Amino acid sequence: MKLANTSTLLNAFQGLRLCASSPLRQFHTPLRQSLETLDAIRRPQNVRAFSTTPSILGNWLEPNLNRKKKMAKGRPRVATGGSTKGTTVIWGDYGLRMTDHHRRISAKQLKMAEDTIKVRLRGQKYRLYKRKNCNVGVYVSGNDMRMGKGKGSFDHWATRMAVSQILFEIRGRLHEQVVRDAFRLAGNKLPGEYPTALFIEHN
Repeated sequence: MKLANTSTLLNAFQGLRLCASSPLRQFHTPLRQSLETLDAIRRPQNVRAFSTTPSILGNWLEPNLNRKKKMAKGRPRVATGGSTKGTTVIWGDYGLRMTDHHRRISAKQLKMAEDTIKVRLRGQKYRLYKRKNCNVGVYVSGNDMRMGKGKGSFDHWATRMAVSQILFEIRGRLHEQVVRDAFRLAGNKLPGEYPTALFIEHN
């Protein structure tokens, strides 16, 4: 009697195992296929998603770096071999480009330019992309100081801007003249030349 009971229990468990395995397989395959199709749709085609300067922990105006570690002034990047990194529009529809020569732009100037664009485009639906991050520390020794005795103390964060690099990008349903006006006002707050004739439109 006990053997018959055990055999029936084993048969019942085997039946449950077979019934539970087949629906799971049928449910798992379409789910995986749907996830793969969603990933393929979300993944942009032929787009190099990079910024000109590497992203560091913190925000784009004040990175999470050690201020006590002195940084060299550095030299501007010279594009050789036909490199176009940082000179083309990647994410937005319009871009603001510097045209005269390389320089160092402080975080305060970048913040003023960003606020100017936001004030001009208030009420519009758009997205602003920042292509430059502040990753260079500027150290000064103050006025009326004798030469020598070290590099000085930390003063502010800045970024190096090479010739023909894109600083801001805008994407949204905006009129072309409105974007030109916003970039013109932002260029007035920044050192260098940012003529509206060279702002880039990406289709």
